[in-house]
Amino acid sequence: QVQLMESGGGLVQAGESLRLSCVASGSHFRINAMGWYRQAPGNQRELVAMVTNGGNTNYADSVKGRFTISGDNAKNTVYLEMNSLEPEDTAVYYCRLEATTFGVFNQQFWGQGTLVTVSS
Repeated sequence: QVQLMESGGGLVQAGESLRLSCVASGSHFRINAMGWYRQAPGNQRELVAMVTNGGNTNYADSVKGRFTISGDNAKNTVYLEMNSLEPEDTAVYYCRLEATTFGVFNQQFWGQGTLVTVSS
């Protein structure tokens, strides 16, 4: 079984920065992509950013130029550097893993979520 452990959420003021981390652990899995989604109250879960094991990235338009995603394949870890945070970034941030496990391609796993609150 694959597990995801997130860290780094918290309360900050607008304009400040936060760094989220997510570590994947378990056995018999190969990472295809890792990244972050978020869900604000009353909204659907939405993509923030994803990075493939080859280093290709995909960002939501709302975070381009402010957020940077990076991965460390050796540590099974993905990071999200969030700069110039805005109150609209307030949400629960969920780590997502797309992995091949026991020969099954691109299974999806989710973390428990970490709360990011940005005050104005």
